[in-house]
Amino acid sequence: HAPGPWSARLTGRRWGIYNRASADLRAAPSKFVMANIKSAKKRIRQIAKRTAINRDRTSSIRTFLSKVETAIAAGDKEAAAAALKAAQPKLMTGVSKGMVHRNTAARKLSRLSARIKAL
Repeated sequence: HAPGPWSARLTGRRWGIYNRASADLRAAPSKFVMANIKSAKKRIRQIAKRTAINRDRTSSIRTFLSKVETAIAAGDKEAAAAALKAAQPKLMTGVSKGMVHRNTAARKLSRLSARIKAL
């Protein structure tokens, strides 16, 4: 059967409010809140805060990994090793916070260290 009007709301096609940046949600959390129950409104606030924290952590991990990539591309073995040493705890923090799968982190570290060793 054809989907009802609720499916458009769930995917955000109708109003597009679910695709907006969460910065808008942080700025005015009550602007997009559809919840009427107090606990649901609180969960929305908590999710917005957690999303912001996770986005900052993800950005930080990417920055540290790109520093390693840049040092490898430049051919500087010592700088690449130092950058990898700084990036490893950040990546493992992402694993412990559930942002990066542990096997993904292990694979990234293994491949980067192999590339540094080959310099």
